Amino acid sequence: MIIGIPKEIKTLEDRVAMTPGAVDTLVRRGNTVLVEKGAGAGSSLTDAEYIAAGAKMVSAADAWGAEMVIKVKEPMAAEYKYLRSDLLLFTYLHLAADEAQTKALLKGGTTGVAYETVQLPNGTLPLLQPMSEVAGRMATQVGAHLLEKTQGGRGMLLGGVPGVAPANVMVLGAGIVGTNAVKIAVGMGARVTVFDLNHARMQYLDDIFGSRIVTMTSNEANIRAAAKEADLIIGSVLIPGAKTPKLVTRDMLGTMRPGAVIVDVAVDQGGCIETTKATTHDHPTFVVDGVVHYGVANMPGAVPRTSTFALVNQTLPFAIKLAAKGVDALREDASLRHGLNTYKGKLTFPAVGEALGMPAITAEEALA
Repeated sequence: MIIGIPKEIKTLEDRVAMTPGAVDTLVRRGNTVLVEKGAGAGSSLTDAEYIAAGAKMVSAADAWGAEMVIKVKEPMAAEYKYLRSDLLLFTYLHLAADEAQTKALLKGGTTGVAYETVQLPNGTLPLLQPMSEVAGRMATQVGAHLLEKTQGGRGMLLGGVPGVAPANVMVLGAGIVGTNAVKIAVGMGARVTVFDLNHARMQYLDDIFGSRIVTMTSNEANIRAAAKEADLIIGSVLIPGAKTPKLVTRDMLGTMRPGAVIVDVAVDQGGCIETTKATTHDHPTFVVDGVVHYGVANMPGAVPRTSTFALVNQTLPFAIKLAAKGVDALREDASLRHGLNTYKGKLTFPAVGEALGMPAITAEEALA
């Protein structure tokens, strides 16, 4: 198969979809790999390394002209012109919060396989996990920085110092993002409260962290009470492929401390904070009712080298399957089939259809 690796054009997005090592693996399996010139520069990967791995360095148009395009982030508006019916696109899509992109993929008839909805038999999301780990750890780090007075925050050190209380950190969601956020927050010495609906997950965190955290059932009363005392709220809720519920509402902000910080990692799927909106690395924050909001939709892009290698470790096995069998790989592999979001002009992930108010069929129906 001819595989294209375009350079990411989202604002300050420096990850790349395949490393030279991954390219070497694909080429050795008989594929032709077209890498856009400079695609790996942001991750400190040179064109010479890609050439040595067997890639051909090409223009953006040539990379997009391949049979399968592998990316990191969703196509930007400037790339919609490349979407077509004979294209297999393998990348993060996050369609539930992006009607324009969804319509562009459907209009182009593109086969869109989304990293974030590829699902293993045990229910885990292997292609979301590595970036969730990065984003979760970054969320606490970013929040700690934003609590500094010069960043608009309350002027607090997250872990406090002897004789001075640490900050109160409130983590919404005990999945991969939340667990990693908790890990860093506990390590920095913060007071941490974690909210989730999954009792088994809370038992797990309680076993791991013990008395260093407090676990709470996620409901409006508990969240409303905790928000009043929170210095940092980290939103890490995920419903695969669907919009996230709004757990912190606008009226709750009025009860929060001036200069408190919200980092909403769920912003890709619409966010779990009512006042969240997507931001970029060059303008990452905004303030509502005295509360600093951070809503960067591609947080791991700030540490691109780490993120690139972590992502490719997980995506490469699936890319190999798609390169070998194309759409037939979706028919044969149930995990990959979960990733199918658009196919021949049809929306093939019902949760996205529900979020956008658009008709949708199942992937099985589409591929039959």
